[in-house]
Amino acid sequence: MEDIIIFGSGGQAKVIIDIILNQKKYNVIGLVDPYKDMNELQFGYRILGNSKDYLILNKVYGGIVAIGDNWVRYETTQFIKNINANFQFVSCIHPNTTIGRNVKIGDGTVIMPGAVVGCETKIGDGCIVNTLASIDHDSSIGNFVSIAPNAATGGGVIIDNYTAIGLGANIIHKIHIGEHTVVGAGSTVINHIPSYVVSFGTPCKVIRERIKGDEYL
Repeated sequence: MEDIIIFGSGGQAKVIIDIILNQKKYNVIGLVDPYKDMNELQFGYRILGNSKDYLILNKVYGGIVAIGDNWVRYETTQFIKNINANFQFVSCIHPNTTIGRNVKIGDGTVIMPGAVVGCETKIGDGCIVNTLASIDHDSSIGNFVSIAPNAATGGGVIIDNYTAIGLGANIIHKIHIGEHTVVGAGSTVINHIPSYVVSFGTPCKVIRERIKGDEYL
């Protein structure tokens, strides 16, 4: 198994560790977190340092960013790339998922237990497809998108970069949701949603505008 490190030491890291242990493809040698003390133990793994430590990045095959917020996950990924442009971001896919034919999954993406990804779907880099989420056939998911637990899309849905789909949201077929947008928990999306907005409801409607990096978790 290849040695990897995990960037982050919160709940997202805990879930990713569980996936990696079930996946049996990588060996986690430790966690990287600037807010923790060196050698502190978290989830049974040692804190190795922070992402500025070039030597840490060179000692392993690769790693994954375990941060729930889409924009912060992107910024952390870019920070690491600026230090080591050749660093390999790995994807973690729980064995208890259903992945259809000709699905493309980007680097650094996490797909959690029970998720379903329909055939001919494309998922970008740094995404999170959460527990029991369902993305139907021929959909296109951008980079650093998150699909919360039990959210579901119809076929041919397009979700642009950095957008977050909330718990249990439902998106009908061929809907286009713009970038940096939040779709609230339990919403039913039957019309296109623009970029840079917070939307919610059944049917889902724009509630307010949103700027890049606004907290939503």
